[in-house]
Amino acid sequence: MDVSFLGGPHPQRGVGVVAPFDFVLDRELWRWVPDEVSLHLTRTPYVPVEVSLDLARLVSEHETLADAVRALSAAEPEVLAYACTSGSFVGGIAGERAMCAAMTCEGAVASVTTSGALIEALGELGARRVALVTPYTWSVTEVLEEYLAESGVSVTARAYLGLTRHIWKVSYRDVAEMARQAVRDNADALFISCTNLPTYDVIPQLEAELRVPVISANQVTMWSALRRLGTRAVGPYQALIDPGARPGARPLAPPPRGLPEVPPAEGGGWT
Repeated sequence: MDVSFLGGPHPQRGVGVVAPFDFVLDRELWRWVPDEVSLHLTRTPYVPVEVSLDLARLVSEHETLADAVRALSAAEPEVLAYACTSGSFVGGIAGERAMCAAMTCEGAVASVTTSGALIEALGELGARRVALVTPYTWSVTEVLEEYLAESGVSVTARAYLGLTRHIWKVSYRDVAEMARQAVRDNADALFISCTNLPTYDVIPQLEAELRVPVISANQVTMWSALRRLGTRAVGPYQALIDPGARPGARPLAPPPRGLPEVPPAEGGGWT
């Protein structure tokens, strides 16, 4: 059948994504992306190191970033995103800014990182006191808190799992239980760290339950990158993306029907 009258597919705008070698949540990133935008992903080279500060430094070296951006250049992305929280906070604010500069220099387009997007998102929400959920060890979580403090953001409480591998296997149930333990009355928002931790479906339910904006690593990365394209991320009932769902605008909407239930979990230790 002749379909030439259709004129071919609609033009796509591109976001180039640099992710660590062990990143497995490609599908989750796509859920925040509108139909007219494509993601072009590449990964850093494999190194036999578990999740740690050492790994964060290895996957964020400027030479590694430059190689990854060159690999993306054929797709002609309009913006670049480094999708790793620890890799972008391990060097502090100066290190994060230098990473963006290195990617922009190599790719000649605007660049964002997960940790830079986190600070941008907190500013958007007016949040200066943050509860944390991380899958990391204490040493990695502590450096995240130092990064936030350097940005003028205080941590009210935190919950962490102490994992060094297989973070993508953590269930929504465990994420939700950590969130309940971390959020206290004086938190302006909750941040769920690590781009390898699944969060998309749990965000609306936690916002409705905890009555604070809930942001996650993959969410802020896509939100920030898409802003630079002049378009919006897709995230119904998520306060960062849907201003009407923010406290003060109107009561946070309940999650839509069909989202998975997140029952309470037992056990665990938090501070």
